[in-house]
Amino acid sequence: MSQQTVLVIDDERDIRELLTITLGRMDLKVDAVGTVAEARHALGERSYDLCFTDMRLPDGSGQEVIELIADEHPDTPVAMITAYGNVDAAVTALKAGAFDFVSKPVDIQMLRRLVRTALKLAEEKRTGAVPGGAATGFSDRLIGDSTTMHQVRSTIGKLARNQAPVYIAGESGVGKELVARLIHEQGPRATGPFVPVNCGAIPSELMESEFFGHRKGSFTGAVADKEGLFQAAHGGTLFLDEVAELPLHMQVKLLRAIQEKAVRPIGAREEVAVDVRILSATHKNLAALVDQAQFRQDLFYRINVIELRVPPLRERRGDVPLLADYVLRQLAAKSGGGAPVRLLPEARQALEDYDFPGNVRELENILERAVAMCDGDRVDVSDLMLPQRSPRLSADPSASLHGHPAQSAVSHGSVPAAPAAHAPASEVGLDDYISNLERTAIMKALEESRYNKTAAARKLGITFRALRYKLKKLGID
Repeated sequence: MSQQTVLVIDDERDIRELLTITLGRMDLKVDAVGTVAEARHALGERSYDLCFTDMRLPDGSGQEVIELIADEHPDTPVAMITAYGNVDAAVTALKAGAFDFVSKPVDIQMLRRLVRTALKLAEEKRTGAVPGGAATGFSDRLIGDSTTMHQVRSTIGKLARNQAPVYIAGESGVGKELVARLIHEQGPRATGPFVPVNCGAIPSELMESEFFGHRKGSFTGAVADKEGLFQAAHGGTLFLDEVAELPLHMQVKLLRAIQEKAVRPIGAREEVAVDVRILSATHKNLAALVDQAQFRQDLFYRINVIELRVPPLRERRGDVPLLADYVLRQLAAKSGGGAPVRLLPEARQALEDYDFPGNVRELENILERAVAMCDGDRVDVSDLMLPQRSPRLSADPSASLHGHPAQSAVSHGSVPAAPAAHAPASEVGLDDYISNLERTAIMKALEESRYNKTAAARKLGITFRALRYKLKKLGID
């Protein structure tokens, strides 16, 4: 195998010498130049396995070099060398197609990890190997033949090839974590850890310890050293789900950790270098929160280098039958591997016509309930128990692209119809109202049958399996 080559472009002799020595010790051949013109000449003479370029050069900018390599040498990863804390330059470089960035003064260990990751990616692209040795079940897990889903899959493949932070936008239940996992699994970090964290599920007072770790004795209850989520994700990917829930004081600390690629555990004197790719997501409109001063603008631009929008289910109705069949197969496998329950044509059509404000997650819940409620191996419309909705209004579908999922039903004119009997009070949700009715009817049937569940199910006109499901769902012992 021939020796791999690296092109270094920097007008500072010390930086060129440092990179030449460091990369030479990694058995790499290094060509070092100091101007854009010399870089153009070198790139015209030969191809390189990796390129490093400074942002500011005597006769131009590193941006020109990145764009040149992206156009003429798309298989060559390029990393930007930026001044300390120059986040804007790093973000600009990543958007232009840079693989990653390294800050001055250069951290040698961080540089070596970046080089290994970049060369691994370049080799996989040349050989056509599946990135990171990822499993072949990529398409099998991201279900859908619609144009929008083909675009999402294509974008995931592109995003997996660099280290830029990605912001995944979409309503609750669309599968943002699955998309994040696929970006991780399709990239060179696939062999490293994927660490998901729900930012809204961590108490504010514990956030710093959870993210950055702590040293023994640093506070009451710290009986041992503990590594944080950044350290746990070292060499892999940290997925910040519901990032909009971070309090402002943690946003400042998170920004520094992302910028400097280092964290300081509580009680530690020195920072610890971390090599982590950041993916983030939320169902909220993050740009609107920035305008309202509820989310830091500098952090927003740092995590939102590239945005990937995952469409809601109502925008890809043709994918509903495929998703439904997939979910039914999964449910059959969980229950012992028998033949999956079938959807009758009317039930299938009802699912396609439904708006799914809860998206894929709601579809899964509806089908799980239907399987428990149906008689035999077929699901009818009545087994789905879909809320009755008025005809959709001719609203602009983009009105709720990045809004809270609770807004989607309003924007599409999806107003639950009131039950024929007593309408629920305005402050009580329809689901809660129906649950209360079911609980009352079930408790009455159990009391009348002296808590014989078989007799109670017969009295209610449902199967024993359906009753057992409802008891579990309603929390009735």
